Amino acid sequence: QMDEKWIIISEEDRRPGAMTREQYILATQQNSLPRTEHPQFYPVGIYGWRKRCLYFFVLLLLVTMIVNLAMTIWILKVMNFTVDGMGNLRVTKKGIRLEGISEFLLPLYVKEIHSRKDSPLVLQSDRNVTVNARNHMGQLTGQLTVGADAVEAQCKRFEVRASDDGKVLFSADEDEIVIGADRLKVTGTEGAVFGHSVETPHIRAEPSQDLKLESPTRSLVMEAPRGVQVSAAAGDLKATCRKELHLQSTEGEIFLNADTIRLGNLPMGSFSSSSSSFSSSSSPSSSAPRQTIYELCACPNGKLYLSPAGAGSTCQSSSNICLWS
Repeated sequence: QMDEKWIIISEEDRRPGAMTREQYILATQQNSLPRTEHPQFYPVGIYGWRKRCLYFFVLLLLVTMIVNLAMTIWILKVMNFTVDGMGNLRVTKKGIRLEGISEFLLPLYVKEIHSRKDSPLVLQSDRNVTVNARNHMGQLTGQLTVGADAVEAQCKRFEVRASDDGKVLFSADEDEIVIGADRLKVTGTEGAVFGHSVETPHIRAEPSQDLKLESPTRSLVMEAPRGVQVSAAAGDLKATCRKELHLQSTEGEIFLNADTIRLGNLPMGSFSSSSSSFSSSSSPSSSAPRQTIYELCACPNGKLYLSPAGAGSTCQSSSNICLWS
């Protein structure tokens, strides 16, 4: 038990709002009583389902990092990444170098493409290979297409030059086609076919070969303002036609210069002193002497025929050969 304490309160303390003696004693007793309650502790941290979710997300992040690292190592291994480049691709000071076969799925923009010194450059496509050239405004100025059926070039001027001195071997534009080779050789069985006129200063056959100018269905015309020369230095010159062969000179002359000039298959006439008329030659009589010398005669229309030679001229304009020609 606790000793009771008496407190004397004066009259001055008995003013309104002052504590009475009993209230003071009760308040003092409550403060002096020993406290027997246990202190309460509040936990700090994450517990329960929140903790399990956090551990799950940490584990998922760890698995993702491991898979990502494994995939990165696998890609580096498969693509053959090195310090110099990737796989067949090597980065050098002069540019990018590709070894082996390379495929580009999207457009490739480069300034120059060249192969190694000991191997050719091959551009291969399942359909065709097209090379385009554009100006600074992006307009198409040239195009080269290599397809399965043909090689097409679209440009203002197409040239083929020699690798040694850069000489133009072939050039083509809208106006003309120029062949600058020393020799043009056509090996086709049908030869060269020209739809229109052909202008050339010289036509010559191959050595030990014949030169043949032929027009199977139409006429053959050779024209020159200063003359046409046809010569065969080491062989024969032969002109053959089915119907007529015309040698015409409007202002000059036709000059035949040869050791021997022969006109074959000329009609032959016979001369009769009594009738002074010609008739077509028949089989000579066995008793008549053989005629060996003839005279070349010309009709007014220009037809030639032979007449037996005599003491004088035996050519007559009224010959039956001239009349029926």
